[in-house]
Amino acid sequence: MGLGTAELRRRGEVFRELHRNPGAPGAFVMANAWDAGTARLLADAGFPALATSSAAVAQSLGLADGRGLVTREEALANAATVVDATGLPVSGDLEDGYGRTPGEVAETIRLAARAGLVGASVEDSTADPAAPIRPVAEAAERVRAAAEAAAALDFPFTLTARAENFLHGRPDLDDTVERLRAYAAAGADVLFAPGLPDAEAIRRVCEAVDRPVNVLPASARQPLTLPELAACGVRRVSLGSTLARAALGAVLDGVREITEGGTFGFAARAPRDANALFAQKR
Repeated sequence: MGLGTAELRRRGEVFRELHRNPGAPGAFVMANAWDAGTARLLADAGFPALATSSAAVAQSLGLADGRGLVTREEALANAATVVDATGLPVSGDLEDGYGRTPGEVAETIRLAARAGLVGASVEDSTADPAAPIRPVAEAAERVRAAAEAAAALDFPFTLTARAENFLHGRPDLDDTVERLRAYAAAGADVLFAPGLPDAEAIRRVCEAVDRPVNVLPASARQPLTLPELAACGVRRVSLGSTLARAALGAVLDGVREITEGGTFGFAARAPRDANALFAQKR
């Protein structure tokens, strides 16, 4: 349906304030939805902000998560559905910005704003197995273009820059910190290095940068609690595709029970009245 400027400004300001004052225990959880139904469930559960997930969107379309399989138009159409489902601020997982050039990345930010997003993440990976991570200067220029486009909007738009080393077989913490600092200097509001392996690495990143840090706790070797992450200096926790994969896991468990055992016990674990979860939502 599209959001007016006043509503975009309200959501944008709420999202910005969460990063300044996340509340006890010092960090907030931004849950990732992949359709209107999950957005409403997560809002009802009390999460203060939502995000999309490129992997969850791809899989909901019957595709593997991979650059180029989901178009920018498809990703933003999904984001608009999540935005319209609740009154919460939503940040978009925009992969590499869906652009070959900084100018195209900037245009993606402008289109994201039109879809109702009040934040977005842009990553430095390339989808090229031979060279999976962009040179830092090139990646920073793309972040700068995104930040300038965001700053030109008439509402607060929170830009997250992602350093993807640890997701692509390059567990170089020094380089990751250098990249995050460069992205902060280019104008990123929030910094994110998915795949950090433990509390020591997370703490070092948080201490090394002057921006709020987002983490993906499911990727750590030893999962940390929200208070433990906050104690490391984390301001925001996102869930990525974790909830979507949990939902797929529940479907697969039920399928295996039927096909391998001929039983239907999984039905007892399903909500008895799923309609009640969505009553009076419009």
